[in-house]
Amino acid sequence: MEKLQLHVPRVKLGSQGLEISRLGFGCVGLSGLYNAPLSHEAGCSIIKEAFNMGVTFFDTSDFYGLNHDNEIMIGKALKELPREKVQLATKFGLVRSDGVFAGVKGTPEYVRQCCEASLKRLDVEYIDLYYQHRVDTSVPIEDTMGELKKLVNEGKIKYIGLSQASPDTIKRAHAVHPISALQMEYSLWTRDIEEEIIPLCRELGIGIVAYSPLGHGFFAGKAAVETLPSQSALAEDARFSGENLEKNKLFYNRIADLASKHSCTPSQLALAWFLHQGNDIVPIPGTTKIKNLENNVGSVAVKLTNAELSEISDAVPVYEVAGEAPGLGSLSQYTWKFATTPSK
Repeated sequence: MEKLQLHVPRVKLGSQGLEISRLGFGCVGLSGLYNAPLSHEAGCSIIKEAFNMGVTFFDTSDFYGLNHDNEIMIGKALKELPREKVQLATKFGLVRSDGVFAGVKGTPEYVRQCCEASLKRLDVEYIDLYYQHRVDTSVPIEDTMGELKKLVNEGKIKYIGLSQASPDTIKRAHAVHPISALQMEYSLWTRDIEEEIIPLCRELGIGIVAYSPLGHGFFAGKAAVETLPSQSALAEDARFSGENLEKNKLFYNRIADLASKHSCTPSQLALAWFLHQGNDIVPIPGTTKIKNLENNVGSVAVKLTNAELSEISDAVPVYEVAGEAPGLGSLSQYTWKFATTPSK
């Protein structure tokens, strides 16, 4: 697809009033994980370029990058952007010890401690969307949500989100204070949320934020046509190695063939498929390269019919994908499963 002067449209996410860009930006890769971390100068440059293309929704976490590097970087970038036009999402709940993952924590005291620390690192007066990064199964979700509700009332956060939560947890949390967004992994080869989670969120008026919408970069060619960087955590993931990778390349090739028919790239077709699933589902692809950013934004120009959407879905039968879905790679041995918290 030729480079076009595109501008990302805006949508309302959830029923509480949050309005964001139709395409968000996942910031985790700017501080490493899938590649070498960028300098703050380079990371800020990518963020500003995304903003200039109409991407105003930026997703970070207090867990991304050693010593909270990602939030610090995003805070620097925000100094060069109009704060009122940016929708900033960050998260709490994953605990580090000596630089490595050490568990999940969702006590009210920890919620407040993390929020105050993120506000300081980001150097902002409020956080637009504040997620519980993973559910603490030892703490009733009502306790966690109660503190988040207080933070909303105090104006420190505007909207509340959950990530990787079970249907029961979503319902119970939503009863304490409306949830605006649920962040889940969702891509052409990871679609387990379609059966129960998406219908529930639509019933409750909760938006879906899809992380890793390109299958951790697979449908942008990572490992399929490009060699993984030596620093990439994906080298340890089952879908990206050995016989599994060779089997999975078939799916990339199918998407690439379909993309050629639409005069777009495979990643643009994969994101366009997302953008046709409903305005309440917002993908947040990340990248460290301007070329890939332009490519991602170009997906908004790809129009698909219902028949073409079915053809794309059928090209990647999830039951034929080889290997378990990737998690957080070498950062953690924690298995990211749906988590249900205990009742009071």
